[in-house]
Amino acid sequence: MRAQHKILSCLFACVLLAGLAAGQAGRRPDAASTTRERFVSLNISASRADGSDTLVTAKDVALYDAGMEQTIQSFTLDPSPAHIVLLVDNSLGLRADVEKLQQATREFAYEIYEGDQVMVIGYDQNAEIISDWTDDAKKIEQALPTFRKRGEPHLFDALAAVLNDALVPFSARTRKRAVVLVADGLDRGSKSHFDDILRTFQAQDIIVYALQIPDRTGGALRRDRLKPAQVIQKLVEGTGGRVLPVNEPREAAKSVCDELRRHRYVLSYTPASVPFFGTRRLLVLPNEGVNIRHKLAHPGQ
Repeated sequence: MRAQHKILSCLFACVLLAGLAAGQAGRRPDAASTTRERFVSLNISASRADGSDTLVTAKDVALYDAGMEQTIQSFTLDPSPAHIVLLVDNSLGLRADVEKLQQATREFAYEIYEGDQVMVIGYDQNAEIISDWTDDAKKIEQALPTFRKRGEPHLFDALAAVLNDALVPFSARTRKRAVVLVADGLDRGSKSHFDDILRTFQAQDIIVYALQIPDRTGGALRRDRLKPAQVIQKLVEGTGGRVLPVNEPREAAKSVCDELRRHRYVLSYTPASVPFFGTRRLLVLPNEGVNIRHKLAHPGQ
């Protein structure tokens, strides 16, 4: 009986080891899956400096990831529709009246291209949907009287809400997502952290444009906090967007909508000789006569 027990124990041990080996083998990614995980696509804003409609090609740009030049596998124009969130500060103390906020929003509603969708969100202590996703300019215009000026600007919390509830859910369906921020960049009282928000925008490859309203603080120093103008600068430059004049809302709206439809490219590559952990700096260098904007960093795994 004792010998039989030893034999059964040995058999059980062999089966257990085999099972563990099979499980480990099942968890180990093959080369193809690793390549898929590391394959990167970047949204790039590119245009000819002379204003011509000649397409920009991979021959016109060079890509550096973490300081290492990369092989560009494709560089193609993306004429697909966009999802655009207009995020409007309607807090007390903002140096813009309600009429100006309404006008900036109205112009975007009438400038979007066929297939584009717009959502309008106003924020103070809370982020509130003024107009849900639509391409109907009249519906957006009818909702504009909802704007008001009260409370403190919880900008970072509003940006986090836009990411989590409005734009990230579209990540599997569309690459072209943008936020147009109509604000001075002041945040007071948010629980969300700016650095986390910026990393998420970069990880999701979502661009931020800004119609920058004059700083209500007058550029006063803020201990351990970014100044409002610095917030806008970091958001815009970090995601490849730009600042546009709030006093010329029609021209600003046309410029953004034209860029998203006519000058947005997708650059694809498989990173080589770069670390895959931590945030990596990105640099796209154009040839002379080509203008390029892109996000400045790519968060690691």
